[in-house]
Amino acid sequence: MRRALLTIGIVIVAATLLRADNWPQFRGSQAGVAPDDPALPDSWGPDQNIAWKLDVPGYAWSSPVVWGDHVFVTTAINTKGEAPLRPIGDYLSRSLGGQMTTLDIATPADAHRWIVYDVDVTTGKIRWEREVQQSAPTQARHQKNSYASETPATDGERVYAYFANAGLFAFDMKGQPVWSKPMDTLKARAGWGSAASPIVHRGRVYIVNDNEERSFMAAFDARTGAELWRTPREEATNWTTPFVWEHAGRTEIVTAGAKKIRSYDLDGRLLWELAGMSSLDIPTPFAKNGLLYVESGYPTDPKRPVYAIRPGASGDITLEADETSNQFVAWSHPTLGTYATSPLVYGDYYYTLLDRGILTCHDAKTGKEVYGRQRVTTDATGFTASPWAYNGKIFALSEDGDTYVVQAGPEFKVLGKNSLNEMTLATPAVANGSLIVRTVSKLYRITRK
Repeated sequence: MRRALLTIGIVIVAATLLRADNWPQFRGSQAGVAPDDPALPDSWGPDQNIAWKLDVPGYAWSSPVVWGDHVFVTTAINTKGEAPLRPIGDYLSRSLGGQMTTLDIATPADAHRWIVYDVDVTTGKIRWEREVQQSAPTQARHQKNSYASETPATDGERVYAYFANAGLFAFDMKGQPVWSKPMDTLKARAGWGSAASPIVHRGRVYIVNDNEERSFMAAFDARTGAELWRTPREEATNWTTPFVWEHAGRTEIVTAGAKKIRSYDLDGRLLWELAGMSSLDIPTPFAKNGLLYVESGYPTDPKRPVYAIRPGASGDITLEADETSNQFVAWSHPTLGTYATSPLVYGDYYYTLLDRGILTCHDAKTGKEVYGRQRVTTDATGFTASPWAYNGKIFALSEDGDTYVVQAGPEFKVLGKNSLNEMTLATPAVANGSLIVRTVSKLYRITRK
């Protein structure tokens, strides 16, 4: 009996040590991969494995972030109400207020409220909510965008919420405002709006704002909000979140753009650059197993590249026309890039989820194909949320609110489908043995009961 109790105790302690309590930024700290945890679910539904669900007003596609027992989420609420949202089969580059569509809707005149929520992870109750601004939007937005698409970031001392046309706002964990920085409205391409999220690293908050007027990257003191530096960028509108790459040689800030991938030191000075991207850039760079992965994949472009980059580069490392690798580019692929989703490296494999529900698998170290284009489903409207992984499984969340569970490894196999029956474009968070999913109207905590 004592031996059995001891064994149970060891298992519980081991599970507790493995469990990740924090998911501090877009896609977490490990680019969508969570530590294995027996509490994490592989099946759920509206009445299955739901610890709680919370109605979240407004219309926003920012992802939730988690620190300990805090779940932070943002929204933008039209004070006059919003029309019901449903997935759209083909977005056709349409914008609300843009010039590239017959569906030409003006920038809303109604006042919007930009809100930051802190939700108790155990109970699902709102611990506090703070309004950071109330005004009419200053720009239009794409149908697939929202006025609160930037995911907040936290370091456990403060939460940092960024709305590109409103400002950058910091609150302590009790909801007290610490500082704020207003931002100018800078014109986005075709009225499509903004979406690049902030990141926080060792006492600094970094943002990238690529636009049609004056693109820049900036660093702010996380404690005081003081602007430490601002670096101009020779880029037009992009929507990709920057990435802090820590490796044995140094720490650098990697940014992707339609013109170039660029890496900067912690003072905003350019370290290296690489040209050869597609004309729109959304996926976020990340690093795994000693390599940096950057990609872009606007569907109508002939070039939709992926680059796997070794640390230590300097200067221009652009590939020549007939090259697929060089001293610092370990491997590349001309047409593997995705449009909206960020890719995933899980174990030894690089997984690409295309927006029409196609999954591919390549060797993460060499780029060699493991399996080619495999259709996850024929039923989904599309995929915008980035995939994630744990417990030997890959999860792909469609715009319809259906999550497809795929076996990880060299053989493709769909293991199941989990439905919440409501539209979503937001990438979930994984922490505290739970999956935190945002749909168009709700926030769910999903865990094995």
